[in-house]
Amino acid sequence: MSVVKTRKSMPKNLIVLFIIFIVLASLFSLSTEDWKSKETIGFTKVVEKIEAEEISKIEVQENKLSITLKNDEELVSHKESSDSLISILRDYDISAEQIQKIDIVIKQPEGIWLILGGVLPFLLPLILVVVFIYWMSRQAQKGQTKAMSFGQSSAKAAKLKQKITFKGVAGAVEAKEELKEIVEFLKTPKKFTKLGAKVPKGAILLGPPGCGKTLLARAVAGEADVPFFTISGSEFVEMFVGVGASRARDLFDKAKKKAPSIIFIDEIDAVGRQRGSGLGGGHDEREQTLNQILVEMDGFDPNTNVIVLAATNRPDVLDPALLRPGRFDRRIVISLPDIKAREEILKIHAKNKPLAKTVSLKEIARRTPGFSGADLENLLNEAAILTARKNKKIISKESVLDSIEKVLLGPERKSHILSDKEKKVTAYHEAGHAVASAFLPTCDPVRKVSIISRGNAGGYTINTPDKDTYLKTKTYFLDQLSLLLGGYAAEKLIFKEITTGASNDLKRATDLARKLVTNYGMSETLGPRTFGKREELVFLGREVSEQRDYSEETAREIDREVTNFIDRAYQKSINLLASKKEQLEGVAEALLEKETLEQKEFEKIIKL
Repeated sequence: MSVVKTRKSMPKNLIVLFIIFIVLASLFSLSTEDWKSKETIGFTKVVEKIEAEEISKIEVQENKLSITLKNDEELVSHKESSDSLISILRDYDISAEQIQKIDIVIKQPEGIWLILGGVLPFLLPLILVVVFIYWMSRQAQKGQTKAMSFGQSSAKAAKLKQKITFKGVAGAVEAKEELKEIVEFLKTPKKFTKLGAKVPKGAILLGPPGCGKTLLARAVAGEADVPFFTISGSEFVEMFVGVGASRARDLFDKAKKKAPSIIFIDEIDAVGRQRGSGLGGGHDEREQTLNQILVEMDGFDPNTNVIVLAATNRPDVLDPALLRPGRFDRRIVISLPDIKAREEILKIHAKNKPLAKTVSLKEIARRTPGFSGADLENLLNEAAILTARKNKKIISKESVLDSIEKVLLGPERKSHILSDKEKKVTAYHEAGHAVASAFLPTCDPVRKVSIISRGNAGGYTINTPDKDTYLKTKTYFLDQLSLLLGGYAAEKLIFKEITTGASNDLKRATDLARKLVTNYGMSETLGPRTFGKREELVFLGREVSEQRDYSEETAREIDREVTNFIDRAYQKSINLLASKKEQLEGVAEALLEKETLEQKEFEKIIKL
């Protein structure tokens, strides 16, 4: 370390020395000058004043003459530097008596000023040249160092400003238990080795975006008293073949030197995609990098005592060799939080926010099914921003509910002004959704109905369940189809005409009906089997084709079944709304008047 510090301080020391020399040179030049303004006269005038006996003192400093007259006036003159003043005066026929009447003082420069005066004119240019050469060599050395370190890993031991532990991570109980075992193994390995247990090589965190994979890894860093190296999967991949593998070797070497230690590779799918697919950048560089990681995790040196954590939301594209036992021994699935976990997450993110007493975190958790931890954090943050925008100091219930809708649908489009006719159509459309949802037995309760534009929606109806469910029945899906077609049916029933406002509903209904037939095996005609296999182009990250495992005749049967599902749902919806036309009109009129109806207002109108 001392060598590094010395090298870094050398340019600074040279700069300081250079500044000192400049200052000394300035002082030297100032010391040779008089601060007072003096008249300069020629040497002939000096001779005339000597003959007239007007001079009392002459101070000689090299070729400069400082003359003091008897009236105390001071003058300056110069002589030839080759001869002395007395010899020059004698050449001008000045007698010895006249010279003796004058106090002639010969002044020699002081030692240091004499040295500086002689040395500085040569030393300063030399110093400038040396500094420039040294600076150029340092730049060349830096470039060489960068070139030599191109294959080194940029991973460093994590230093978190705010230490996060498992207590600061809400929900994900099973995931935390799995990770606690890894932390405990690192802290007290003898407890496990006495029973013949081996060090787990790695754990991969699987789950949708925003569910807390990276947060859990940070919690491991906070809990484990061992070095924690973090890096992204994309940092391995370069355009030059072999660089990624070199960085992988360097990363594991760093971790081994500080073993026991933990390596966390975020977004491992960037480098760990299945080999041999020929897609998604499947070139030699990425495959060599993956091969090196596989060898480091479980190669010829199995007793490394380095645990690798990784995170991805695309487990389907990972190479099977990564997921086999001996490498990523544990696959920790982190799902979206349930209602209890959502409430706990909200409590954590609400700690530093002044919430009004009317804000119920339990109610917010009930209204946010399908929200990830990141969504919930964003929700409360949006509520705080909205409150600050209104110049209020307490976050109200209304601000939180508005934020839920903003996260779900987008911001209000205040500039989107509907005509009276469009407003009426929108009101009946949303009323159709809401009334259908209220009277269909398996649909979720209506929490809010509005005809205020948000995002791409002209209006919206929010349905959320009282509790989370994980298994859906065929009856539930059929009611969902009728709910989706409720707006379309209301327009047809009231106006005898349909608009483009139902286009998104129709698309969702068609997709759901096709899934009932091809994915869920809920068609009585086609029976309990699936149809088609989805394939995706990896670098696009989306489904682009379907591999057919059925005939053209079966395809026609699938289309007929999809149409039958939609037709039956539409007929059920229009019959329901026709029988509840009074409630439909009541909700629509209330929406035209108030624009937004909360759950209690809506239930009061339909007399539930």
